[in-house]
Amino acid sequence: MSLSEEIGRLGDLHQRGMLTDDEFARAKARLLDDTAPRVAPPAAFAAVNGLRRSVSDRWLGGVCGGLAQTTGVAGWLWRLGFVLMLLCAGSGALLYLLLWLLLPSEERPAPVSGSPLRTG
Repeated sequence: MSLSEEIGRLGDLHQRGMLTDDEFARAKARLLDDTAPRVAPPAAFAAVNGLRRSVSDRWLGGVCGGLAQTTGVAGWLWRLGFVLMLLCAGSGALLYLLLWLLLPSEERPAPVSGSPLRTG
């Protein structure tokens, strides 16, 4: 519902006598107040948006390592789960492949200057 519709509804309630002048003014100010606190997204959305494929804990594509880092469950448990799902008509392979394609890889740490490894 748009802001103008909500103010119109408040006006109708005020005209019918369901809202006092003070209640109408407070409700209208609350609608127009841009500094009202915004609702933070649920933690589930933040966790899903934080999913990344691991570059350090990987066997194939890093999907299980990334899930382990995000959820706190050991990577071997995720791998076991995918293998068990693989036995269920290949659904584990399909899910793993989709996650491999859709999840971005975590960024590798920048190399430290002055490292003992030399090229050339």
